[in-house]
Amino acid sequence: MKHIVKIMALLVALSAFWISLLQTSVLPESYTWLLPFYFIVSLGCYGLLMVGVGLMRFPTCPQEAILLQEDIVEAKGFLKGKGVDVGSD
Repeated sequence: MKHIVKIMALLVALSAFWISLLQTSVLPESYTWLLPFYFIVSLGCYGLLMVGVGLMRFPTCPQEAILLQEDIVEAKGFLKGKGVDVGSD
């Protein structure tokens, strides 16, 4: 519940900032109306960057790969025993 309160507080603060920019005419009005769009695009770019960094830093786990291969062999043997065609080895 605390997390949603933080998000709502941030959205209210950003909205108040945006409305104040619209009212005071610090920036040209055509730029001010596009600020929410720029914010959403920036947030999307940040999300894609974090996914890319996470993929680049994804650890390889050789021990887990060996266990997974053993599980696959076991599952193929179980399915062959049940009469299911699991393809060629």
